[in-house]
Amino acid sequence: MSKKRFNAEDIVLDTIIYIFLILTALVTLYPFVNIIAVSFNDALDTIRGGIYFWPRKWTLKNYNIILSNPEIYHAAVISVIRTVLGTFLGIICSLLVAYPLSRKDFVLRKGAAAILVFTMYFSGGLIPTYLLMRYLNLLNTFWVYIIPNLIGMFNVIVLRSYIETLPGSIIESAKIDGASEFRILFTIILPLSMPAIATIALFIGVGHWNSWFDVYLYNPQRPELSTLQFELQKILASVSMQTSRNPNFEAGSMTQQMQAVTPESVRAAMTIVAVAPILFVYPFLQRYFVKGLTIGSVKGE
Repeated sequence: MSKKRFNAEDIVLDTIIYIFLILTALVTLYPFVNIIAVSFNDALDTIRGGIYFWPRKWTLKNYNIILSNPEIYHAAVISVIRTVLGTFLGIICSLLVAYPLSRKDFVLRKGAAAILVFTMYFSGGLIPTYLLMRYLNLLNTFWVYIIPNLIGMFNVIVLRSYIETLPGSIIESAKIDGASEFRILFTIILPLSMPAIATIALFIGVGHWNSWFDVYLYNPQRPELSTLQFELQKILASVSMQTSRNPNFEAGSMTQQMQAVTPESVRAAMTIVAVAPILFVYPFLQRYFVKGLTIGSVKGE
C-alpha cells in the first residue's frame, strides 16, 4: 500500500486549516463555557467581573434557587410530554403534507404549495391568533401547545425536497406490486427519509422545549399545565424584582450577601438547566442532521 507524501505546501495549508478550525471551535464554545462558569460562581463575585473559563468562588446557590422550587419538576414533566408528543405529531403531519407536494402527478401541487408558503411570510397576528384559539376552545387546555404547531411550512419544504431526491422508480415498483399510497409513505418513504425527519425532529423538538410565551398567553389560569421554560421565566422575574427592590444589597450584612443572587447568575443557571436535555439528545441526531439539512436545503420545483 502506497503512502501519500506531503510536500511543504500541503503541510502549511493543513496547519492553517487546523489553526482556523481550533479558533472557530474556541469562539463557538467559549460563550457556553463562560455561562457554565458563571452559573457555578458566587453571584456577588460575578458582578466584579473576570469570570471567563472557570468559577472563582464555587457555589451551587444559583441552582438551589431553581431546583428548590417544587413546581419546576411538574413543569418539567409537562415540557417533556409536550416535546415528545408535539414532535411526533409534527413529524407525522409534516410528512403527510410533504409527500403529496413531492409527487409530480399531484394536480394541486403548485397551488397548494403556494398557499402554504404564503403562511411562512404572513400571519394573522397576535390578537387574531388568540381569538382563533378561543373560538376553537383551545384556551386553558394542553392541546393549545400541540395543534397550532403541527405543521411548519419550513419543515415541510425540507422534507419535501428530500423526498424529491429519492428515486421515483421505487414508488412505481411499489404501485405495480399493489401498494397503496399510505403503505408507500409509511413503509418506503418514511424509512428512507430518516435524515430529513431527524433534522425537522430537532427543529420541532427544540421549538416545543424552548416555548414559554404560549403558556403565558393561553394557559395563565392552569398552573398545572405550566412548562419548565415558563417556570424558569417566573423565577428570573422574581429574582429581578427582589434585586430592584434592594439595589444596595451589596452593602448589606454578610448573611444577606451570602443569600444574595443576581439575575445574571440565575439566568446562567437557567440556561444550563434548559439546554441540558437538548445537549443530551443532539448527539443521537447529529449524524443525520448535516445530511438531512444539506439535501433538504435544495429546493424542488
